[in-house]
Parts: sequence; C-alpha cells; structure tokens
Amino acid sequence: MKRILLSICLSAAAFACAAQSYNFKLGKWTEIQTAILRELSSSYVDSLPVDRIERKGVDAMLSNLDPYTVYIPAEENEDLKMMINKTYGGIGAVIYKPELQGNVIINEPYFNSPASKNGLVCGDEILEIDGLSVAGLSSSECSEKMRGEAGTTVKFKIKKLRSGEITDINITRENIHLPDLEYAGMLDATTGYILQTGFTTGVGDELRKAVIRLRKEGMKTLVLDLRGNTGGLLGEAAEIVSIFVPKGSVVVTAKGRDPKSNYTVVTQKEPVDTSLELIVLVDSESASASEIVAGALQDMDRATIMGERTFGKGLVQSIRPLPYGGELKLTTAKYYTPSGRCVQAIDYSARKEDGSVGSIPDSLTTEFKTAHGRTVRDGGGITPDVKLDFKRNYSRLTYALAAYGIFEQYALEFVRRHESIPAAKDFHLSEEDFEDFVKYAKEREFDDRSSAKAIFDKLKEELRQDGLEQTLSDELSALEKKLEMDKEAYIRLMKDEIVPFIEEEIVVRYYFQQAGIELRIRYDDTLHQALRSERIEKF
Repeated sequence: MKRILLSICLSAAAFACAAQSYNFKLGKWTEIQTAILRELSSSYVDSLPVDRIERKGVDAMLSNLDPYTVYIPAEENEDLKMMINKTYGGIGAVIYKPELQGNVIINEPYFNSPASKNGLVCGDEILEIDGLSVAGLSSSECSEKMRGEAGTTVKFKIKKLRSGEITDINITRENIHLPDLEYAGMLDATTGYILQTGFTTGVGDELRKAVIRLRKEGMKTLVLDLRGNTGGLLGEAAEIVSIFVPKGSVVVTAKGRDPKSNYTVVTQKEPVDTSLELIVLVDSESASASEIVAGALQDMDRATIMGERTFGKGLVQSIRPLPYGGELKLTTAKYYTPSGRCVQAIDYSARKEDGSVGSIPDSLTTEFKTAHGRTVRDGGGITPDVKLDFKRNYSRLTYALAAYGIFEQYALEFVRRHESIPAAKDFHLSEEDFEDFVKYAKEREFDDRSSAKAIFDKLKEELRQDGLEQTLSDELSALEKKLEMDKEAYIRLMKDEIVPFIEEEIVVRYYFQQAGIELRIRYDDTLHQALRSERIEKF
C-alpha cells in the first residue's frame, strides 16, 4: 500500500513539475518578447513598424506548427465568413475586363441570380456603375463596387450585346450563395450523379434533398463525386453520412490535448436509403471532410470508394476569438474514422532540424477492420477500394490557352455571333467552328511552346551562362529546328484535347454552370471507369 501511495505521489509530483516547467517557459518567452519590443520602441534608429513586425512574428510562430493554424485579423473576417458560408452580397455574375480603359463585360451570369433575372447575358457590357465610368478601373475595383449588402440597389449603364442599345438598369443585390452541390442529375435511367465541391453551411440538407429527388427519378445507384473537394465543416460531413446509414451511427471521433476537444459525432437524422448502391469518387485533393465521409462509409462497408488515395488531412480546426476583433483558427484535435483510423499523412510535431516535415511511411501504418472484416490502414489518407486511372497532365499548349484566357475570350466571340446553340447534351463543336478557333487563337499572343521547347530554351540559357553555347551551336541549332512547331499546326495536333475545353466554355454562356458539368461528364474517363468497375459486396 505504501508503495502504491509513493508511486501516486511521485507521479503527481512529476506532473506538477512538468506543468511548472511548461508555464515557466511560456512566461519566459513572453517576457523576453515584451522586453525586445520595449527596447526596439525606445532605441531603434528608425520609426518602428510595430504592426508589420508583430504580424510577421505571429505568422512565423504559427507556421512552425501546421499550415492550418493561422491568425485572422479583423479586416480579414469577411474572407473567413466567405470560406465557411460561400455567400456574398452582389448581383451574381462573373465579369471580364480585357482593357483598363475599356468596358466591363458580363462573362457569365449565375443561374437565377439578380443579374440573370434582370436580363443580363454573356457579352453585355457595363459602361458605368452607380454613375461612375468603369474606364480606368481594374476588374477587382469594378467587382468591389458591384458587391454590397443584400437589399441595396446598384445602378448600371449597360450596352446590350444583341441590339447595341445603351440602357440603365437598377439591380437589387441579393445574398449570392456559391453552391457546394454543383450538379445533381441522372446519368442514365438508374444511375444518379452528384458533384460536391465543398462542405460549407447547409450542403448536407441540399444533398439529402437531391438524393430524395433522384430516387423519385429512378435512381438505383449513386455516384457521389468528391474529387478535388478539400473539405470544410465537420458537421456537414456527418449530415451527408446520415443520408446513407442508420441513425445513431458513429461518423468520426475527435481527440485532442484539451478534454473539451474530445468528442464523438454520430448521425442525428433518419437515413434516406441504407441500401442504395453507392460509389464515392476521390482523388489526391480530396481532403478533411471529404475523407471523413469516405472513411466512414468505407469503414461501415456502406460504399465503394473509387479513385486514388486521398490527401491525408486528419486534423480538426476550431475558431477562437481574439482581442480587437481578430480570430485564431487553430488545430485542436485529430479525427478518427469509425474503425479507429487517423488518416493524417504528415506528422507536424516531428519536424527535422531544417524545419521540414515528412509523411508517415507505409511500414509504420496500422491495420484496422471494417464492419465486415475487410482490412484498411491509417497513416496517409483513404486508400480506395478500387483504384482508377486519372488523366493528370495536359499538353503545355492546353494549359497556356487556359492561362492566357484564349478559351474564355473565344467563347465570348462565339456568343456574339450565335444567338443560340443546342442543349448541352447535344452540342458538339463543328469542324467549321474548330477551324474558326484555330484562326482566332493563331492571332492571339500567348506562350505556345511545347514542354520540350520550353526545356530546350532553359537548357540553352544555362549553356549560355556556362559559356558553352558557341561550342555547341551547330547541335543546338539542329535540335531547335526540330523542336520548332507552327502555332496553327500545334493547335490542330492537340485538337482532341482542346475541343472539350472550348465546348464547356461555350455551353456555360448559354445554359449556366450545370450545363458545363454535363459537358464535362461526356469526357470524364475516370467517371466512366468507375461505372464499369466491380463494386464491393453490398451488405
């Protein structure tokens, strides 16, 4: 008994010493920092930029923890709200301003937005905003003037695309919500498809309604596409899982150093369908809440996860208020799937001397079991049940055409010449239209080099710096001649890769974003692979 009491006393003493040591270090460095600032303030040779150096100091301190723990000053709170809710006050349109002294062009009004309800279409030009000419204003300055509190009015002077008529239009701003559920429709008589790109407030309810609607339309299989979805609110992830599993099912468990950060999330609502065949598509950019959904459904053997290993973000963030209106977004816990897995791929607590961090090697991962006894592992994202091939790389030409806005600008020209087009599912770029694009792109300035030519140019510059260019001039000239490609010929060579991008840019100008996704589905090889693949055994 004495030994037990002695052991307890020693443990308590050790804990007390550790706490005192931690508190001493915290107090020590706080005191040192305050003393340094005091000395700088009184003795530094120039005026001290306190705000700038303090902000850099805070950012540098937090950067030594993980990328998700950040300070958000009061002036950036709106950006945080936008990230959480994806909502802003405005007219709901993407604008394009090709020249500083030119007009603003309506590039794409959102479906059912104030812009579209007031008759604005792609190609209409804004000459004035609230009586102020847009000439000389940047695109961001014009966008800022168009935004404002919902219910307020903004006045535009517009030059209409078709008639050329100049007219004044008053538009009442609304709260514009950028949807996380970008598409929900039927691929065929029995297969539904939902594209979800985020986890902001309300997406769980939206997805529930979409599943109910698609079941009424005959859906027997659902493809939930989480590719590229970097996550968001944990609660919304639980809402989505609740659609497919019994009420009261464990979705995720959070564990942190602070006891208040420890909790288990279970589904709170009755499911819509617990036997619907479910495929979840993921890729290397599917992270956080996407991994919670995929991991929970995989652990319950409720869905077939298809694609490639996910990103591996198993950390939970919370928002804490700070003085002067600022906020601290900090990592408070790690999350664990129902089988007990943590999918975190990088151990930020084990930094090397140079400050770098490493991924957890496969050899150190642990096996866990799903509800039906299948083996799954922790330590680096969600490994899919069925691996699919992904088209990762497009030609340098295609990237350049997108980066320089050539696809986008051509779509505007196309709209000016074509009052209507067939529905998205029936629209195909004709040979005549493609030749028209070739002619248009040929006249535009952009970097049309192939990857090989870009590498060659870099090599040539390196040889020039090393003084070897003249020595190898004959060989370099011969190779450069072979690598040179006529811009027009290169565009034609990459036709099959380029045409889907042109078609998508065109259809969204007539039928909004959902039409663009319908067009994208046509060329989505990974999605078609998933539909052909064998699923895991249903329970």
